[in-house]
Amino acid sequence: MTTFQNLITTEEDLRKLLGNPNELVQNKSIPHLDPHAREFIAKSPFLLMATSDRTGMCDVSPRGDAPGFVLVVDEQHLVIPERPGNRRMDSMRNILSNPAVGLIFMIPGLEETLRVNGTACITKDEPLLSRMEAHGRTPLVGIGVQVKECYIHCAKSIKRSNLWKSETWLERGQLPNIAQALADHVRLPGIDANAIAKALQDSYTNRLY
Repeated sequence: MTTFQNLITTEEDLRKLLGNPNELVQNKSIPHLDPHAREFIAKSPFLLMATSDRTGMCDVSPRGDAPGFVLVVDEQHLVIPERPGNRRMDSMRNILSNPAVGLIFMIPGLEETLRVNGTACITKDEPLLSRMEAHGRTPLVGIGVQVKECYIHCAKSIKRSNLWKSETWLERGQLPNIAQALADHVRLPGIDANAIAKALQDSYTNRLY
């Protein structure tokens, strides 16, 4: 790798530059889902899930549905329903080879987030899956997580980004053209931006569940 030259390669050097966490930060992590974490998850409609394969290749995938779509089984376990997607199954294929997982739960309007780290599996347990039915559809599988670490993450990144301030959002015409981007990426004969836009709309309208 030649692009990056001046590298930090030890935690000692990193600490010298950026310092150490204060006492509050050092003690905020808990090894289970307490009532505060459960309330946060129950009110969260969206999370980001980080996984990696056995080689260390990483992936971050969004998951979302109505608030409370993630089932908290007990203090040590939760289940994320696998709703219909694009069938790449990046996260689940990673979990099959490396069960370590990291989650960030978000609540619109709240600038703090909840982080949960643990060990994941893919479950077909019908009693659990039936509890996550939505719009008459029960998920075929779920991602079970055994919780190892849980803590509140501060609001600085959300504050800096103004994520929840709608007055800072781009106008519709200024947003990236997703259909055109996909067409340019896939480069398939007869598949242009218009065809992709129609396919996306059909998927979003008819195949969310």
